[in-house]
Amino acid sequence: MRVVTICLPESYVDGVDKLIGQNKYPNRSEVIRIAIRDLLVDELWGERKISGGVPLVTQLEKMALLSETQKSNPTA
Repeated sequence: MRVVTICLPESYVDGVDKLIGQNKYPNRSEVIRIAIRDLLVDELWGERKISGGVPLVTQLEKMALLSETQKSNPTA
């Protein structure tokens, strides 16, 4: 992934931090990646399709749990 620096209004940053505080997303980068992905799907790549897969929030929760497990047990 590439690093991109952006400037956001304070209210956007506050909203993003609120979502993270509600445990809906693990960090600011993930919130922004998802927002950009959804924008590109809607505006550039076509309509979003509802999949029968695992909801994104559930995937993120599993990733966070795996990350915490790896931190607490680095030899595993």
